[in-house]
Amino acid sequence: MALTLTALLDAPGLGLALAGSSTSTLSREIAWVAVTEQENPSTFLSGGELVLTTGVRLRTAEQQRRFARVLRRAGAVGIGFGVGLGHDVVPPALVAEANRWGLPVIEVPYRTPFIALGKLVADSHSADHLEKLEHLIADHQILARSLLTGGGLSELLKHLGEMLGTELVLTQFTAELYSSSKDAGAPTMDRWVPFPVPTGRRDACTLWARKPFDDSGIVSYAQNLISIELNNLTKQRQAQRALAGQVVADVVRGSLETDEASRRLAGVGVNSTRRNVVLLAESAAHHKNLRGTTLPATLEGAVSAMVDHDLVVITEDDGGRAPKLARNLADHLVEAGIHATIGIGGSYTKPNGLRWSYFEAKEAAARGLEVNEPERLSLTSLLLSSEDVPLAAMAGEAIGPLVRFDKQHGSELVHTLETYLSLNGSVASVADELSLHRNTVRYRLAQIAELTGYDPSVTADRVQLFLALAVRRVARA
Repeated sequence: MALTLTALLDAPGLGLALAGSSTSTLSREIAWVAVTEQENPSTFLSGGELVLTTGVRLRTAEQQRRFARVLRRAGAVGIGFGVGLGHDVVPPALVAEANRWGLPVIEVPYRTPFIALGKLVADSHSADHLEKLEHLIADHQILARSLLTGGGLSELLKHLGEMLGTELVLTQFTAELYSSSKDAGAPTMDRWVPFPVPTGRRDACTLWARKPFDDSGIVSYAQNLISIELNNLTKQRQAQRALAGQVVADVVRGSLETDEASRRLAGVGVNSTRRNVVLLAESAAHHKNLRGTTLPATLEGAVSAMVDHDLVVITEDDGGRAPKLARNLADHLVEAGIHATIGIGGSYTKPNGLRWSYFEAKEAAARGLEVNEPERLSLTSLLLSSEDVPLAAMAGEAIGPLVRFDKQHGSELVHTLETYLSLNGSVASVADELSLHRNTVRYRLAQIAELTGYDPSVTADRVQLFLALAVRRVARA
């Protein structure tokens, strides 16, 4: 601790004595020692100084009283008056005025040089700084050790809260990663101080400390440690999702026997004997960010995997909460800067049920809303879920010629066919919907029949074209 006036008075060998009766600031730490012979040295003071003077210019009582008032307004902790040069004793007028304003006056004998007082104060500051530095280094070691020994963020933040003497909350986007607070709700700026944690993603991670607290510089070090740990956790999520994605992809393709599928799913945390729901997030623009992004707190415990470019979240069905969980996921991804379409699958048991739920979610996401609830599993998804039915290849053969023709000629045969089928084969309705002449619609339908070999006006061919378009939508989603 830095030196106080009381400690300075008690210092052996200096011969200091309290000249006045004021003791109001004797317990305050001395920020520095200032030596002056000016009548008004306030310009050179910042507060907290012990001002030393011999008073050679303070000849009159008025000058002495003014000097005491000036130092009081400047925030000095006391006056050290050297006797034996300009004055044989401390001037009574200065003492009286200093007493009036609560400013202690210390008599410094002739034999005691001012530099001795300055050195004593400087040494105390150096010792205090060294002690704080040693304490800070020890705190650094405690925080680093909490991560290196596997304690994770919770252990690090527990120690940090003890060091600061306050409660802490760590948030990332909409997720609360840690909280020692007993209060419900998110931290507010009036009661908490935010410390951004750099993550490379718009500083979306924030450490909150409840007011008041004492920061010795440890918070900045903790911010760096938290950033490192979060990046490590992101890499872990990416690796885990890649591994789980291989298992889920094999199950979805139907390339595993039931027992083998159950065993491998259990290895990544999916209990296939229970009812599970698949939430599927797809984002053409931000699919790379899906690999390592966090999940909302409501999906803590869910298994996440990357299948192709989609984030697949498998959660146990606990009474129809899937739509709410999907909304939580969508909002969380938006906060993370990821605009995705969420598809919800049905609730099923066993590996085959997981496949059905996956294709339901995939087909639901193709509808393009932010959150898409499941519908009854379509014949298209059932066929797609079987490796024995080469529906994707069949769809490519049927629709491929139309896609290539549209690219080469800038036509809209695929869009016309989709509109025709969605309007139940009504030429008049298609003409109104696309603002075309009916003969133009009939001409395009004839082109479609010629290019694909399937006539949209024939029921059997129409089913083929409908399935091909449905498969194309699911495959592109």
